[in-house]
Amino acid sequence: MASHPSRRLSPQVSDQQATLHPSTTASAERHDPSPPVALDPHGLLVLSHALFSCSEQSEIVRLAMRHVSVLGPYRAEAGYLSTHEGLSRVPGHDAGASTVDDAGMMELGEADGSVSFPERSWNWAFGLREPGGLLGYLVVSSPSEPDERGDFLLSTLVELTSAALSLTVARALRHDNADELSQLRTERDAALRQWDAARLEQHQQQTVHEALARVAARGGGEDAITRALYELTGLSALIEDRFGNLRSWAGPDRPVPYPVRSAASQEEMLSQVAREAGPVRVKDRLIALARPRGDVLGVLAVEDPGATADEHTLFALDHAQRSLSQELVHTRELTEVELRLRRQLIDDLLEGTDETSAYARAEAVGHDLRRPHYVVVVHWPGNAANSSFARALQQATATTATRPLMTRRGDRMVVLTEARPDDDAVYAAVAHELGTPGAAIGVSTRCDSPDGIPRCYQEALRALEVRQNSRERSGTTFFDDLGLYRILGPGNDLRELEGFVREWLGQLIDYDAEHETELVETLSRYFDCGGNYDDAAAALRVHRSTLRYRLQRIREISDRDLTDVDTRLNLQVATRVWKIILMGRR
Repeated sequence: MASHPSRRLSPQVSDQQATLHPSTTASAERHDPSPPVALDPHGLLVLSHALFSCSEQSEIVRLAMRHVSVLGPYRAEAGYLSTHEGLSRVPGHDAGASTVDDAGMMELGEADGSVSFPERSWNWAFGLREPGGLLGYLVVSSPSEPDERGDFLLSTLVELTSAALSLTVARALRHDNADELSQLRTERDAALRQWDAARLEQHQQQTVHEALARVAARGGGEDAITRALYELTGLSALIEDRFGNLRSWAGPDRPVPYPVRSAASQEEMLSQVAREAGPVRVKDRLIALARPRGDVLGVLAVEDPGATADEHTLFALDHAQRSLSQELVHTRELTEVELRLRRQLIDDLLEGTDETSAYARAEAVGHDLRRPHYVVVVHWPGNAANSSFARALQQATATTATRPLMTRRGDRMVVLTEARPDDDAVYAAVAHELGTPGAAIGVSTRCDSPDGIPRCYQEALRALEVRQNSRERSGTTFFDDLGLYRILGPGNDLRELEGFVREWLGQLIDYDAEHETELVETLSRYFDCGGNYDDAAAALRVHRSTLRYRLQRIREISDRDLTDVDTRLNLQVATRVWKIILMGRR
């Protein structure tokens, strides 16, 4: 046998609802364009007039029993009236269909309760009462326990039936007392006004449910929630993050610029609101917190400087807060999944992975891996695990199109970005955000495909190592600018050597190949002879003036200053590598 919920079905209407000004209700009725059937879909208002027009108690119970099935999937099993001898069943309504045990009804002891009969999972005896005591029972069954709406409708029917029975008792006992009869009529009118107020409240709550359900059905979003709340309440609605930063605003009078509270004031406000169960007024705002799992994810509020918010406003704000909580939880979960996928992707790219798979995975997280990229390795002492550091680094290396891929390796952050940093721009931006200098940054050469990312990662590490071991340890070093240091580190292969030679001698090598000259050989002999013109001319078996002419052509073609110490060093190393390791290959 199914049991009735612990909460009684008879709804308790708040004092505020009971004391609504009559003009408010009358105004709502005058301006309600809905037809009577739409305003009273279950016929309770029409039934109430029929009930109160009856002079026989048995007829009132029969009317109520006949109306039970109109309210939903319910069936009136029996009706009883209280007499001096006990409970008397009301005949005339499917008398043969019910299996209610009349003796069992006496065991209820004038209380509401469950009764037993087969084939129906939920059954309940509703007491029909007046202030003086029990008037009878209305026994109702259903295939399942009523929902909140069913609770309200059944309770309203019971209240109306009880009031009608009470009125007939009063008529029988006090038919000569006009004053008391007038009082009963007043109570009846109050009950009807209460019913109208409850109906209006139900309509308003249904409007809120439907509006927010449409928001959810269309994909939700913070802007959609604030817009719906503004339309429901007529008050400007807003969403802030937990730090007080504005995320969404709907309605007039948006402040520009938006005021920013101090961290201490923000935490004090959050603590004040968190101590209450529902929306809380803080100055000119009604505020509700979105904290579905205990953590505050956001703040939802309406601007109410005139303190005009009513129960409908509070109801709408509370339900919008639930929608916002679901939205923010969903957003956080998606963000966490995306971050994990992006981190796994860059980790695999740094180690080397299948190119087809890399493109597909990058596209899944919204990153275009087919564009050129650069690897940036950053060591910022004491900040590797700092979320502010990661956020500042991401902002400094992001482009207008995409966010960079980032991961942490030991005490270093590794970034894969489309934008080649401008000199010390990344260093300056992160240092400004954190307020702490003293970092080293290494930047690779350009990478045009995923299979080159592991090489670029080693280049960035090499550039970082050179920066950290140089006299000025803070700042940014580009692998392009390492010169000789590019081939002095561990792990360099023939391709790296060829790249170094092409960087310093490429124009001369191409010129020799095209014009069948020997400018690279001339430069090599010149350096081998320590820059001595006579010895170099003799080694080349050319005249001194010919040597001078060739060196001038070398300066013009390569656009190199042979008097610069670093340039001479890199050119000399390049010629040695070209001649000895690459065996003079062109």
